[in-house]
Amino acid sequence: MKSRVRLMQGNEACVEGAIAAGMRFYAGYPITPSTEIAELSAEKLPLVGGRFMQMEDEIGGMAAIIGASLAGAKSMTATSGPGFSLKQENIGYATIAEVPCVIVNVQRGGPSTGMPTSPAQGEIMQARWGTHGDHPVIALTPSSVRETFDLTIKAFNMAEKYRTPVILLMDEVIGHMREKVQLPDPSELEIVERKRPDCSSEEYLPYKADYDLVPPMADFGTGYRYHVTGLVHDETGFPSNNAEVADKLIRRLSNKIEMHRDEIESWEEENTEDAEIIILSYGCVARASKSAMNILRSKGIKVGTFRPISIWPFPERRLRELSLRVKTIVVPEMNLGQLVLEVERICGCNTIIEKLNKVSCEIIYPEEIVRKIEEVL
Repeated sequence: MKSRVRLMQGNEACVEGAIAAGMRFYAGYPITPSTEIAELSAEKLPLVGGRFMQMEDEIGGMAAIIGASLAGAKSMTATSGPGFSLKQENIGYATIAEVPCVIVNVQRGGPSTGMPTSPAQGEIMQARWGTHGDHPVIALTPSSVRETFDLTIKAFNMAEKYRTPVILLMDEVIGHMREKVQLPDPSELEIVERKRPDCSSEEYLPYKADYDLVPPMADFGTGYRYHVTGLVHDETGFPSNNAEVADKLIRRLSNKIEMHRDEIESWEEENTEDAEIIILSYGCVARASKSAMNILRSKGIKVGTFRPISIWPFPERRLRELSLRVKTIVVPEMNLGQLVLEVERICGCNTIIEKLNKVSCEIIYPEEIVRKIEEVL
């Protein structure tokens, strides 16, 4: 086994992880601060027999990866800011049609064009509710370059396993920062392939779920003919106006994620055993939170950190347990307060929730978190 030591930025690690996971098709439109993902995919995919396609816009990019996935290719697109908004309708299409794919959103300042080269964390709720209707969401967020590599692979694995789109929710700082990274040997990686049918094409029902609520997925062009639609559909894939069919489909789409929450949810916590205050943060802000924790610990203040890695579904069971024995949870975010709403829902009856928000398109510094905590003591 041979590992590789590299100096790379987060966007580069994302592409390396995607190719290691088996990505062989990328479609998208260049947009700051995610552009390097498109550029590097264009450079590297042909070397492994893959295809890169620059589309006319973000809508086309999302549509193209859905088509490629239906044909059997692991596919990805990346975007930022308003591009993520444009992809929402087709993310909903991929959800109801159960088409596995990965969408990377490198968050920047907004709304609208905002500040394209500056960091923010303004799409936390958009990742959950950006497309309309009741739908499940898996969204992962890294806080280092190496973790970007790992979570990109995990995003592909989950997309293939649960037959659903998965969002990798980065921020500009993580996308553009450079760190020394030791990439694992390919033989060490766990790579998941989608479940394909083992019945004849005549017997195949494209939306008949197995015990895990995930239907086997046949590749277009392999003799299995089936209908794909954004309309409510029955097990054959053809549209239906039947109320029972609609109820069964929408509940199954949600339940196939809910029943696997223990496998999907992930988080990192530090010094929570004796903590009286917990700093809950994600992405680049989690790095500042760790420094703030160390500063406060040196002053004798018992502070711990909790970092959700799966933003959606949110690791609420563990956070609820912690909230029963701490005095305060502080939530610093580079927005006006988004994930704090979820924290308040889960923990608001158990402890005090304080928020620290910044929308100047500048990072949150450790000293700002320290001051906030010293204010609420």
